[in-house]
Amino acid sequence: MLGLKMATDPRWVNIVERNLEEILVDHAFCEQKAASNAISMIVQYPHYSDLVQAMTAICQEEMEHFNLVHQKLLDRGLTLGFERKDPYVNDLSVFLRQSKTNSSKKGLFVNQMLFAAMIEARSCERFKILSEELEDEDLRGFYRSLMESEARHYTTFLHFARKYGEGINVDERWKAFLEFEASLMEKYGKKETMHG
Repeated sequence: MLGLKMATDPRWVNIVERNLEEILVDHAFCEQKAASNAISMIVQYPHYSDLVQAMTAICQEEMEHFNLVHQKLLDRGLTLGFERKDPYVNDLSVFLRQSKTNSSKKGLFVNQMLFAAMIEARSCERFKILSEELEDEDLRGFYRSLMESEARHYTTFLHFARKYGEGINVDERWKAFLEFEASLMEKYGKKETMHG
């Protein structure tokens, strides 16, 4: 369903198991950034009323998830710590910025939607792995509960790319982006972060 071309290295979950604090802190900031991104979409595209409604709902849900992850940290006697850099997200962003498909407002909009969709798709895949492979039963159930909303967000962003990307072959652009993301995954899956 997600369309990802390269699965996460199965050994990633073993790296995560050794440092659950790191994955939880990183995950919390991923949720916060997703909420911020949704707010940014509202500010940039207020004339798309249905997008504003959808981004409002996503923002609320992402902040609720942030709160849930933060509570998991507190329950374990841990603290949030400081924001981590996300090289995976940066690599996706650089690829789209350097793309010639950014040359119009509509092209930029489509790329922003595809960028958000890709992050949600990979996060969903990682949540699925965590929900199936973690030894920690509490976190397995926790990640199972979050997985469905990530998949819903992924499809929401793709929907808006197609709806408001008139004149742009969104599916072709998405396919090329998936191919690039697959090539990226050769260097990821080696750190105990959500996209690392």
